[in-house]
Amino acid sequence: MQLDTIDRRILCRLQDDAHLSNQELAEQVALSPSACLRRVRALQEHGLIKGYRAVLDAEKLGFELEAIVHVTLDQSRAGWHEAFLASIALHDEITEASIVTGASNYILTVRTRNLAAFSAFVEDKLSKMPGVRDLCSHIVMRKIKSREGMLPLEEWR
Repeated sequence: MQLDTIDRRILCRLQDDAHLSNQELAEQVALSPSACLRRVRALQEHGLIKGYRAVLDAEKLGFELEAIVHVTLDQSRAGWHEAFLASIALHDEITEASIVTGASNYILTVRTRNLAAFSAFVEDKLSKMPGVRDLCSHIVMRKIKSREGMLPLEEWR
């Protein structure tokens, strides 16, 4: 899909506030509501808009601990990658997972209620996943910037 200036403005506005009504969005991008709705639907159909969600405040909801965990797997085991992916999919405590280059194979973001819950998760679940050879955890002391799910679209404004 070829994006024009209006499509880019729509994406910027929705990224900033996905709660906008179609009427509000149309006004902000200088389109009629029907034209705006057609464009938003086209962006969705082409997969440029994957979905909409509420961003929850984890700490206010009692999930006080966030950790970044580097995981190294034993790659000599058959199906090591697939088995690990299947295991991490079962645990909601893992909020993000990335395959990375470097000393570890994966970086996970883990969110739990407190240090005791994190310790239990690591000891009882994460360390027992198939092929896990080494874990290195970093507790997030304070998040100083978060653009969760956001893209740097400033030049599109």
